[in-house]
Amino acid sequence: MKCVLEKLAPHLLTVACYDREVNCRRAAAAAFQENVGRQGNYLHGIDIVNSADYFSLSSRINSYLHVAVHIAEYDGYVYPFAEELLDNKIGHWDKGLRELASEALSALVKYDPRYFEHFVLEKLIPSTLSSDLCLRHGAILAAGEVALALHQCQYTLTTDKQKQLAGLVSAIEKARLYRGKGGEIMRSAVSRFIECISLSGVAIPNKIRQSLLDTLTENLRHPNSQIQSAAVKALDHFVRAYLVAASSVGTSSTIVSKYLQQLTDPNVAVRRGSAMALGVLPYEILADRWKDVILKLCKSSAIEDNPEDRDAEARVNAVKGLVLVCKTLNQASKLPAMLLSEQDCCLSLYHLMKNEVMTSLLRALDDYSVDNRGDVGSWVREAAMEGLEECTYILSSVDSTIKSNTRESGSEILPFFDEKLATSVIGGIVKQAVEKMDKLREAAAKVLQRILYNTKPFVPFIPYREKLEKIIPDESETKWGVPNFSYPRFVELLQLSSYSRFVVSGLVISAGGLQDSLRKASVGALLDFLQVADSTEVEHQKRKSREKMLSSDILWVLQQYKRCDRVIVPTLKTIEILFSSKIFFDMEADGRSFFAGVLECLVVELKVSKDFGKLYAGIAILGYIASTSEPTNIGAFKHLLTFLSHRYPKIRKACAEQLYLVLLQNSDLVPEEKMEGAVEIISETCWDGDVDGARKQLVELWKMAGLELGELKLGNRASRKTRGEKPRSNEDEDASYSSLVESSGF
Repeated sequence: MKCVLEKLAPHLLTVACYDREVNCRRAAAAAFQENVGRQGNYLHGIDIVNSADYFSLSSRINSYLHVAVHIAEYDGYVYPFAEELLDNKIGHWDKGLRELASEALSALVKYDPRYFEHFVLEKLIPSTLSSDLCLRHGAILAAGEVALALHQCQYTLTTDKQKQLAGLVSAIEKARLYRGKGGEIMRSAVSRFIECISLSGVAIPNKIRQSLLDTLTENLRHPNSQIQSAAVKALDHFVRAYLVAASSVGTSSTIVSKYLQQLTDPNVAVRRGSAMALGVLPYEILADRWKDVILKLCKSSAIEDNPEDRDAEARVNAVKGLVLVCKTLNQASKLPAMLLSEQDCCLSLYHLMKNEVMTSLLRALDDYSVDNRGDVGSWVREAAMEGLEECTYILSSVDSTIKSNTRESGSEILPFFDEKLATSVIGGIVKQAVEKMDKLREAAAKVLQRILYNTKPFVPFIPYREKLEKIIPDESETKWGVPNFSYPRFVELLQLSSYSRFVVSGLVISAGGLQDSLRKASVGALLDFLQVADSTEVEHQKRKSREKMLSSDILWVLQQYKRCDRVIVPTLKTIEILFSSKIFFDMEADGRSFFAGVLECLVVELKVSKDFGKLYAGIAILGYIASTSEPTNIGAFKHLLTFLSHRYPKIRKACAEQLYLVLLQNSDLVPEEKMEGAVEIISETCWDGDVDGARKQLVELWKMAGLELGELKLGNRASRKTRGEKPRSNEDEDASYSSLVESSGF
């Protein structure tokens, strides 16, 4: 059976390596193994059986790119494998299989480069213009991959073959194969083909170079992110291979100007692609206009003024492009030769990085944009953290080089990465490490970990470095995304003045948020930090000191984010939780100033607010403050009384419940002889009924409390009936369906 087995073996192994279905691959391998065991006439049979076993063939990628390549080392298998890929897999209906087949074909090139040039490429090139979409897509991918593999094997293509490859894209465009069905996958394939021939160094005439550049620019404008990514990769290698060496100043300036102009294009897809393109341009192209590029990308990374123009992906690409440009310029600069003059281009680059780039990246950490996909600003924040890390290394490395080179001369240049910048960078990342998204918290903690323990370069001037290293150990398996693990550690930073405000501004988002598990973990960690045992005077003072610092930071958050409900609402809910745990009530003078500050904030925030969560939290806080000692309790009590005439019935009712508790806890707000009548009015009035009746009872309570009627502002108290207006479907009473939804926490 020897002659039969020689023909059977390649067929079995072809199916074992290249069939789409895992069951067929395993069945073919089992049949081959059975024949090897029974016949014993297969050359290298045992070695092949060991490679193509049940488990190694379970992964299609492993089968195509490793098992098949290993088997092809033995005589008689390369050509059957190549023909199987050419005839059946390059034009397969499954797009993923076509892409894998092109890689598999290129992996076989090293066994016979001449065969692949004269037979495989000869068959692939005409197929790129086939009317069958699957075949032309697979052919253009395979042609590029084979050309690249031949180059990596140090095999030089003939001039005729190079000419054919160079003209493929133009022929595809001339045949209008981007149009209609399959145009998108053809664009991605063409970008990959251009990338491959650029890496291969295929000779391309100037006219075709410009045509290919236009093709890539057009693909960069496409709204499909995969097409844009493929075009960016291709542009990176294409520019370096064909435009850098032969480019003039005018050509470089034209390329940069075109992409800079497109950064402000109304089409968001154009802005996305242009920002990515600028990031991959080499130093030779950027050299003349690098300042313009950096400043324009800094501007593009900020939230657009016009809400209709806002696009999170464009800002993400601008941030990434900005960092890549800085890395490119830094790698190309010759710093040691320029140290004596601050006017040098190199030093001005680092001044620009410190003053503009770092500022823009820190500003990007405050991007909390939301659309129907959720918190899309988190994409920008994550990119900004990675960018801050890279720029921190660049500036620290420059400072180290300058310091070592100027030590002998005696001259001194102020460091680019100083303590102020270090505090802002670490603080901004710490803020992200205590917010509500698990993925972002983990990313922030890992960035901090890398910055703290990086040795080349060492990052200097980090405040409280030793304590940070205790909180963030150099361990690779640490689960920073788990709330019960991360919050108890990061809450310890509240005792460090450099970072406490950053921690509080992020922590309140989690503590006052809607996610129950996250709220429990963050609040629990915060209360454990604050509730130090009072067994000794030292511990008592320590607790008071922590409460004082926290109260100061919370007031800062309330002032810093005034009228920003994204922060104010969870902050108010956090304050309510802390008040319910008896925090801040033992601070004496500091406590009174804190209560006064919170009360001042509530007057502004609760005015004409329609957010039920915000109103409920504000009323509860007013109740706690009204139950304290003078003078803040009077102001809180007055403000609380005004909510009895609020247009929302639920708010009037909630306010009445809070007032009832306040009067039971603090008998100084209403004269003793009138206390019983006040409690009776509050408990017996139907506050969620007619608003005019509620206002009348409010006036009575106001008089009982001995307050001046001139201070009571009820607005226009005339009913709709007396004004002759038609009722508006209980709009004042129920405040529409949206209010009900908001009150439920959605």
